[in-house]
Amino acid sequence: MRNVERLCLAHCWVAFAAFLAAAFLGTWQMWVRSPLGANIGTPGQYFMSMTAHGVSMAYVLTTFFIMGFGYFVAVTALDRPLPGKLWAWTGFWMGVVGVVMALAAILTGQASVLYTFYPPLMASPWFYIGLVLVVAGSWIWCVLMLVAMREWKKENPGRPVPLAMFGTVANAVLWLWTTVGLAVELLFQVIPASLGLVQTIDAGLSRTLFSWTLHAIVYFWLIPAYIAFYTIVPRAACGRLYSDTMGRLTFILFLLYSLPVGMHHLMMDPEHGNAWKFIQVLLTAFVAVPTLLTIFTITASLEIAGRLRGGRGVFGWIAALPWDRPAVLATGLAFVMLGFGGFGGLINMGYGMNAMVHNTSWVTAHFHLIFGGSAVIMYFAIAYEIWPRLTGREHASPAPLRLQLWLWFIGMMVMTLPWHWLGLQGQWRRVANFNYADPIIAGWGPLVIVSLAGGLVLLTSALLFVRNLAVLHRSPLPALQRPLYALAVDPPQRVPAALNGFGLWNVLVLALMLLAYGYPIAQFMIAPSPGAMVHRVY
Repeated sequence: MRNVERLCLAHCWVAFAAFLAAAFLGTWQMWVRSPLGANIGTPGQYFMSMTAHGVSMAYVLTTFFIMGFGYFVAVTALDRPLPGKLWAWTGFWMGVVGVVMALAAILTGQASVLYTFYPPLMASPWFYIGLVLVVAGSWIWCVLMLVAMREWKKENPGRPVPLAMFGTVANAVLWLWTTVGLAVELLFQVIPASLGLVQTIDAGLSRTLFSWTLHAIVYFWLIPAYIAFYTIVPRAACGRLYSDTMGRLTFILFLLYSLPVGMHHLMMDPEHGNAWKFIQVLLTAFVAVPTLLTIFTITASLEIAGRLRGGRGVFGWIAALPWDRPAVLATGLAFVMLGFGGFGGLINMGYGMNAMVHNTSWVTAHFHLIFGGSAVIMYFAIAYEIWPRLTGREHASPAPLRLQLWLWFIGMMVMTLPWHWLGLQGQWRRVANFNYADPIIAGWGPLVIVSLAGGLVLLTSALLFVRNLAVLHRSPLPALQRPLYALAVDPPQRVPAALNGFGLWNVLVLALMLLAYGYPIAQFMIAPSPGAMVHRVY
């Protein structure tokens, strides 16, 4: 490490403090929606809690953790000091100020709009300005990642950029692009309306701009997990990465496939034609490709590790893997949740099936399994791997770490599987409570209680996770000096330019993105949404 320990720890602790608060809020929400807590609290309190929960998980946890992990990778993978460290701290404090502003608006009841930006729902301008500051601070991180890679390439001409840094920069490029839609919506539509500078707002255009951000942001959350899959997990399993090239290809495909597909969230909106929605369905199907490549590559990498450890037969390598190591265990659990969540996503992808489930608990289950399940459990694994390097102290025993991971997996599965079934039964989402006196709704009660039990297990896991990290700060054991990043079976000496950083091919990517979003946005600019699509702000 090169004097970025405090920077990385500051980002990560802000992220995990928000995560712990969100865990308490999420559990309370499940309680008040269950028969056990019916009529507790008011709808206003519920939606205030929902907004705080969503903002804490989707914006604060993810953005600060990814920035902290990115700074760690830039220093450790490139083995050189971080450029622009003062700028990095500037971005951090911009984000902290933004979080405080948004939190103040939420707690004073001026921002009960969830974590989405759909007019005519309107919050205090301080809520939106605060989130803009968080995004602006993250843009500084993006630029620093690009600068760090460029400086390394100048010093190492012809050498392939380390895969961990390649994935980090891919994520920075994705984030720079995907936040443009959100920034345009907030700066030119939502914030002027919340300040009272305009009296009407085009809801169709706002939803389209937000959808620019809405799905690619999920891959911004997921890519750190994929970086860990490719670069940390094979080493933790005592093996090698099956294919370095496959990892680079995966990160590029995430850019090509994920950025244009956000508007599949608008399938039920009348502003866009069916032909355009059909194109979005096809593009969404392509997003599965990099995930399938990853599952194949990482499974092959783990098989290599298992066989090196003496595994025999067709499946003997699985039992031979070091499942006592948190990174290996978390990967296995993440793949299970990714399978269930990915299947739910394929259902959402179909136009007809989306019409059936789009406003039900099915979508809530899919989202929590992909993000709260697969992504967040790998955040835990990453933290357990990098914390000894940041603190200089070692875990006394991996047992509490494994327990925490198992509790998170069990809680997430117990919570979300009933949501899938309830969604098929028509249970709607985004409501504060249910009338269990209704005979039909009363039948949902037992499964809602089961989901609440899963939420309580998740809360226990969240508390144990923070405890595990806090204990490490005062551990008497010095950290062991061991390699972090995996070597590939055939380490590349040279790779094609498109797989070794980001240069002219970015022009092609941006051209594809402009094509994907240009038409639907232009149709609003040329001909504003008719009648019902223009809402008065009130």
